[in-house]
Amino acid sequence: MRRAAIALLLALPSAALAQPTAPSPPGRLIDLGGYHLHLYCTGSGSPTVVLSAGAGDFSIDWALVQPEVAKRTRVCSYDRSGEAWSDRGPAPRSIDQEVHDLHRVLLAAGERAPFLLAGQSLGGMVAREFARRYRTEVAGLVLVDAFSEDAQLSMNGRLVRMRELSRQRPIPPPHDSLLPSDRLSAEDETKARDFMTKVVGTPKIEPPFDRLPPDAQRARLWALGLPSHYSGGDDYLAEITARIHDETARVPHPLGDLPLVVLDRTRDEYPAEQKAMLAKEHHEQQQALAKLSSRGTLLRVEGAGHHIQLDQPSAVVEALLTLVERVR
Repeated sequence: MRRAAIALLLALPSAALAQPTAPSPPGRLIDLGGYHLHLYCTGSGSPTVVLSAGAGDFSIDWALVQPEVAKRTRVCSYDRSGEAWSDRGPAPRSIDQEVHDLHRVLLAAGERAPFLLAGQSLGGMVAREFARRYRTEVAGLVLVDAFSEDAQLSMNGRLVRMRELSRQRPIPPPHDSLLPSDRLSAEDETKARDFMTKVVGTPKIEPPFDRLPPDAQRARLWALGLPSHYSGGDDYLAEITARIHDETARVPHPLGDLPLVVLDRTRDEYPAEQKAMLAKEHHEQQQALAKLSSRGTLLRVEGAGHHIQLDQPSAVVEALLTLVERVR
């Protein structure tokens, strides 16, 4: 499935047709051998908090959380492959590849474990997989209205579970280097620009992103205007969600006793005819996420929609700093 389709399914805001001048990256561009990822780290102390944004979102979308956490410990946000200041990395751009790249970029930048991960929406699945793969380096986990492996999405006018779209294909292992075919081709760029012109529309900062500081809003408009934002994507999301679903069903607490906080929204924005059913299912899925660890806690955040880090940033900051103190 192409990134454009995933973006629409996960209800991204409108993007830019015109591409503003690229702003300077707030962090560093870390060389991973032929491609760079943007990593923005502030503060000092241990554990190091790592922030993973949702699908189609950026490091700047943590702008209301990162400065507050940085007052108490080290905290890093990043842009995934092909987003904002990060280059397109190896294909396929799967969650497995993102987890691999995130671990590599932290080590290459000199950031040290233990890590405390926070992931919003699809970033929650990234954080979970990072914790599973690098368990000895992870001290805790905060899931911010995270995407469930059992979630339903609207596709072609009907609801489907992503995992049920799996064709049971073997998931390619992560790669450390680029092939010529991994780069954005002229044809892909043309298709992306056509999609931006015909489907996406003019640049906008829509709620809740209007809560971001002005410089973050300007950077967001620029990032949303990049062709790489709409080209390629995770062709193996169905297989990965199916794999995670099967693994979770076999093991009562797949994250063991890892300290875990799940933040659940209280404001839903589903179509009226589906709202009751989807809202109930979503909250049940968040309860299930809290059971991934024997030390999991579910907290409902009043007044918050899907982007809790923008609607109620203090709730995310409090959850993170509570785990920081517990780890210490």
